[in-house]
Amino acid sequence: MTRLALIRHGQSEWNLENRFTGWVDVDLTEQGRAEAKKAGQLLKETGVAWAGAYTSVQKRAIRTLNIALDEMDMMWLPVTKSWRLNERHYGGLTGLNKKETAEKHGDEQVKIWRRSYDTPPPPIDPDSPFNPARDPRYAALGDAVPATESLKTTLARVTPIWEGEIAPRLKKGDSLMIAAHGNSLRALVKLLLNVSDDKIVEVEIPTGNPLLFDFPEGSVKPVAVRYLDAARATPLPSIS
Repeated sequence: MTRLALIRHGQSEWNLENRFTGWVDVDLTEQGRAEAKKAGQLLKETGVAWAGAYTSVQKRAIRTLNIALDEMDMMWLPVTKSWRLNERHYGGLTGLNKKETAEKHGDEQVKIWRRSYDTPPPPIDPDSPFNPARDPRYAALGDAVPATESLKTTLARVTPIWEGEIAPRLKKGDSLMIAAHGNSLRALVKLLLNVSDDKIVEVEIPTGNPLLFDFPEGSVKPVAVRYLDAARATPLPSIS
């Protein structure tokens, strides 16, 4: 049996402040670090022989993975970092307080921006200090740096690394971990469980609670899926 663990980063500073984060590189809170440590404990208890890990190029996911690996005494594990696993880009909403944004634009409009599958927020101002096009880590991407994203375009960004790297390794029998973000992981759940467009937006992935998939040999069609911390589990789509 091959396994895949999806780990949403622990609570971040802007999670705590209720701000739209997206591609801004905020760090974990103390609670977030504790969640990452607990994730490592839970992953260690599975007894899985992990072959590698993937994460984004954002420190809240990287640090979550590092803390978990340290707890597992597996800091040596090969890790691949990719911008394709970054959080969804929230465009012009980036940095704004979610409650204040709802008061300004109305709850319904903000709900559409946050929860519709294919409607992105307005694009980020090119001169915004939060514009990732100004960040040297994305210099090589050129025009591929988004100005805003929907869940649909986030899925389109994530799919190449899934199809080109992660899925082939799972088919070969490599058990892998992915430490990433609410929306990039939601995109992977959509791919793995064949979730419809209208249902995937309802899926909530809790911070720091590993989601474990079981695959038969040579396949990436899961036969089982579960959160390792049942007390903090959220509803999951059924395996189709």
